[in-house]
Amino acid sequence: MTDEKNVQPQTGDEGREPYIWRVEPAHAKDRIDKFITESIEEDVSRSQVQLWIRDEHVLVNGQPVKSNYKVAVADVITLTMPEPASADIIAEDIPLDVYYEDKDVIVINKPRGMVVHPAPGHTSGTVVNALMHHCRDLSGINGELRPGIVHRIDKDTSGLLMAAKHDRAHVHLAEQLKEHSVMRKYVALVHGNVPHDQGTVDAPIGRDTHDRKMYTVTENNSKHAVTHFKVLERFGDATLVELQLETGRTHQIRVHMKFIGHPLVGDPMYSRGTRGLTMNGQALHAMTLGFVHPTSGETLEFHAPIPEDMESLLHSIRNR
Repeated sequence: MTDEKNVQPQTGDEGREPYIWRVEPAHAKDRIDKFITESIEEDVSRSQVQLWIRDEHVLVNGQPVKSNYKVAVADVITLTMPEPASADIIAEDIPLDVYYEDKDVIVINKPRGMVVHPAPGHTSGTVVNALMHHCRDLSGINGELRPGIVHRIDKDTSGLLMAAKHDRAHVHLAEQLKEHSVMRKYVALVHGNVPHDQGTVDAPIGRDTHDRKMYTVTENNSKHAVTHFKVLERFGDATLVELQLETGRTHQIRVHMKFIGHPLVGDPMYSRGTRGLTMNGQALHAMTLGFVHPTSGETLEFHAPIPEDMESLLHSIRNR
């Protein structure tokens, strides 16, 4: 659906840049408000998208359009999402499981079900809201919606997350992510019996042209993605694995494990139609996080145990 060089949505670790899409034949004649609502990674309503179109935050081939405009093949659509006023994002007294904190950086263990940063129409109950209450200062590189956020994990993934307290620390940590020198290890319960004790999935990831909120392994308009895995325990119909990210693409572990025939237990997007074990949210936990401290140069490494809900599922499997 997109041309990687020019029109991949640019959000995340690099900062808040415009979303840009190039329309492929499969989506010709879609209304533009519908197209954007289904394409964007943010949790936004169609009515919100219509307001952006009205206020000319959306351009087609460089020109404003109306919400009922029907997109055409090769149209280039640009959405420059406005940041809300800082007053829209408020500090909230939400408990944080802090693993490490100093004047430069904070590391927390995020619970499953908690969103990392606010999005338009969803401005409370997130990690950012909690950090704003807990910390006096956070870096401003990623804008008012994402103060301090250097990287993120999915809402229904639990585990370790680092945030920067000032811009210099943010730049240092983001550079480590870009160079793939941050250690990120996960533990996951996947469907089926993984036959190899260890292995590497080296397969490019891009948007799924059939469902634009999902990603898939594809050679078209994709990005290089590498995941290493090691089997920890086998249960016959399920396998407990350790996974280490070499790259950090959206939904990378979830997509790669589905690609090799072992989707994550409880994954609402990539385990559809898989019978048997389940849980509320994917059985995926960011277990280990390691990085070089932005000021001291010391190598720090943290480990968070498997959360109670996932441990309970493992206990029930072991005692069948």
